[in-house]
Amino acid sequence: MKFSKKYNFAASTSLLIAVFSTLAMAIFLYAVLEIVFFWLLLFFLFSFILSFFILQYRVEKFIYTRIKKIYEDVRLLNEESLPKPSVTTDMEVLTREVERFAQDKKLEIETLNIRENYRKEFMGNISHELKTPLFTVQGYILTLLDGAMKDKKVRKKYLQRANKGVERLIYIIKDLDMITKLEVGGLILNKENFNILTMVQNVFDLLEMKAAKKNISLVFDKEYLDEIIVNADKERIEQVLTNLVVNSLKYGKQDGTTEVGVESLAKNKFLIRVTDNGEGISKENLPRIFERFYRVDKSGSRKEGGSGLGLSIVKHIVEAHNEKIYVESQLAIGSEFSFTLEKGK
Repeated sequence: MKFSKKYNFAASTSLLIAVFSTLAMAIFLYAVLEIVFFWLLLFFLFSFILSFFILQYRVEKFIYTRIKKIYEDVRLLNEESLPKPSVTTDMEVLTREVERFAQDKKLEIETLNIRENYRKEFMGNISHELKTPLFTVQGYILTLLDGAMKDKKVRKKYLQRANKGVERLIYIIKDLDMITKLEVGGLILNKENFNILTMVQNVFDLLEMKAAKKNISLVFDKEYLDEIIVNADKERIEQVLTNLVVNSLKYGKQDGTTEVGVESLAKNKFLIRVTDNGEGISKENLPRIFERFYRVDKSGSRKEGGSGLGLSIVKHIVEAHNEKIYVESQLAIGSEFSFTLEKGK
């Protein structure tokens, strides 16, 4: 007979009890009463069945009580969801559950550690981003209060510089406010149909002076003869394109090129690509470039200005449209950021 593993202990123990008790009874009956073999077989079966049920009941009750305590301690399952038949002498179920519990807890601990490290780094980054303009403003104001205010030329120059520091603070706070709204779903998208090529050209015109400082060319990847209509929030997508082009200019090389292309994809989608031939991004930095305040070059990028939130905002706006954003980059060769948009009607 093949028993389930959870009955093996009771069955094997009952068999031993039945065998030894039958042998003892056989010796007694043969010596005293000389009873035939039929009654010995009947006694063996009765002993085995009785021993099996008694042992199985006792073992189940014994193990069930202790296993239920383990479940309660580790909070694997609620007591209501732990039916009695599932806890027997078969320990495989418990072993699997405990292993699953251990894996889940390990993953949870690793996630918490990652979040804790991210929180510490984020707090360090935001404090650095805020204290720089704050100390700048404070320094100019204290200088004016110490007597420089009497000199009209110095006063005007210092007030202008202090104003730039305040503008930078406002810029950072506005970006943080937008990310917060995006993360909690508080930003309402007003979708409409518009020509994405016209928007790209508007972004080029807006950033023409900034590109001229490095002599970077802002171009399309090819000549587009027809309009390309997309359906999205026009204002937010313009912010996405602006942030991506600004990012390409910030890390672009002198006399370089920033190229924008649009291609049609299946499933009613367009892919918008922003490509540059700048310094590129290393593989270890690629997974983190969309994090708030994360900078590939901690020193150089700060000199370029910005809040350090541009790419994070881009990612949140694209995902708020239920679209995808991608990045490919190689050091000293360049980077390409691309995102999908729904085709307009």
